[in-house]
Amino acid sequence: MPSTQLPLSLPAPPAEGELPLVPARMVNEWVYCPRLAWLEWVDGAWADSGDTARGRRAHARVDRPGPALPDAEAVEDGAEIKANCHIEGAHIGAGARVGPFARLRPGARLGADVHIGNFVEVKNVVLGAGAKANHLAYLGDGTVGARANIGAGTIFCNYDGFNKSKTVIGEAAFIGSNSSLVAPVEIGAGAYVGSGSVITRNVPPDALAIERTAQETKEGWAAKFRALMARQAR
Repeated sequence: MPSTQLPLSLPAPPAEGELPLVPARMVNEWVYCPRLAWLEWVDGAWADSGDTARGRRAHARVDRPGPALPDAEAVEDGAEIKANCHIEGAHIGAGARVGPFARLRPGARLGADVHIGNFVEVKNVVLGAGAKANHLAYLGDGTVGARANIGAGTIFCNYDGFNKSKTVIGEAAFIGSNSSLVAPVEIGAGAYVGSGSVITRNVPPDALAIERTAQETKEGWAAKFRALMARQAR
């Protein structure tokens, strides 16, 4: 168990009523979050340092190996940060779940109970309460409404080589796996985007948008191909 003394490389907590000027960060086995309290690794979880007079008690959990928190703005109560995450300039809301292996860049704002899963990168995006991006996605420059679901492999195509543009996803929208959303674009509340689509135009609320070529199936082709290859190998 770590020492109950504050690490020498970090400043002392602010006096009661004062707001700290330093960002959240991880040094050895401590995390400090503005407007929260010092957290200490105790029995497999981060726990309040006991100095609750100098900060609101925070019950965030951070798994080992610990994430890098060079400049996180705040981690609210009940948040869980899993192993091997990198977080800078981000706000993690109450009950949110991040990682493992997630990256939150400056401007990432996670509302309550948001899920950001493995190999998801978020930059300058506000996610409403309960929104989810659980696997392999890039969310850059935009907003995601409450309870929206972002499928694996989704990309916010935010840069055209000259300018950054925004993607706006409405509440409870569903983005199918391997979709590319070419900004600027808006997906209406409750709308569905079919898997594998490249969306370049706005999608109205409660609509279904699909952009892909028609599937062609050739019966018996595989057997004929294998037979051809076998003859050529003789």
